[in-house]
Amino acid sequence: MPVSTGPAEVPRVSRAEFDALFASLRTWGRWVPADRGAWNRVTPDHVRRAATLVRDGTTVPLGLPWNTRPGPDNARPALHYMSDLGDLEPPEPSAHKDFLGADYHGKGVSHLDALSHIAYRGLLYGGHPAREVIGSGGARFGSVAALGPLVTRGVLLDLPAALGVDWLEPGRAVRARDVLACERALGVAVDDGCAVLLRSGRFRRRRELGPWDVDAASAGFHVDAMPLMAERAVSLLGADGDSDVRPSPVEGLHSPVHALAVAAMGVPLLDNLDLEALSVACAEAGRYEFMIVVTPLNVPGGTGSPVNPVALL
Repeated sequence: MPVSTGPAEVPRVSRAEFDALFASLRTWGRWVPADRGAWNRVTPDHVRRAATLVRDGTTVPLGLPWNTRPGPDNARPALHYMSDLGDLEPPEPSAHKDFLGADYHGKGVSHLDALSHIAYRGLLYGGHPAREVIGSGGARFGSVAALGPLVTRGVLLDLPAALGVDWLEPGRAVRARDVLACERALGVAVDDGCAVLLRSGRFRRRRELGPWDVDAASAGFHVDAMPLMAERAVSLLGADGDSDVRPSPVEGLHSPVHALAVAAMGVPLLDNLDLEALSVACAEAGRYEFMIVVTPLNVPGGTGSPVNPVALL
């Protein structure tokens, strides 16, 4: 098996072209409550259909281990220390306590981006001026607390499996045609209300070759894949990176897929998922669809949350 598929030439997109694409994908005013965005697509019927995908009871956690070690792909390590070693309270039973903290919007912690996380040209999803609804106390629109949990059908776009390689090289753009080819190869289809997870093989590559600066180069979606995601009416996008190909193909934007998904389409994002075990489980099951459960922390005003989503097959 070839080890990887390297970056092909990535089509460049001008700012004017991007702005036209952004306008064409906007779903502002479509849903109530607006700050749940595309999660409003998921109805009780979607949940019941997702439950039928649980057949052998396999459960696969998708979150990374809590990452306290600095590295080129973890510039702001999470915190974990003991606050009680069983010596602070009266004896019997002894209590052992610890502290967790994280500046989680980075590359080292599996997390959810809520709709308050991204603004484009100063506006959040729905046209809310970011400076008016986000302050030192948090977000008054689009907070993670407004989202609640999500249970729906999940689809793994396992590009390395579809291409017969171990991983995609950093900088490899996943275009709409790649998504369509992946669906055909894996026998799966993205449809209304589903959660789409893109596996590039980032963590297999990291395990075998070591860490690298994923801000500088990572595999991910090209913006030309986003009209397809809009057409299929997805509720959630996630990846073992942050969904954006890097370097960005769009003039003057570092995270254009973030802008399109979150600020235009109202689609929350899952970043830095560990999809290696799910890849194995899907291959063994012979199917790349499953039920997914995402339960972000209930943080009023929060722009997202660390998460450990679970796939059930």
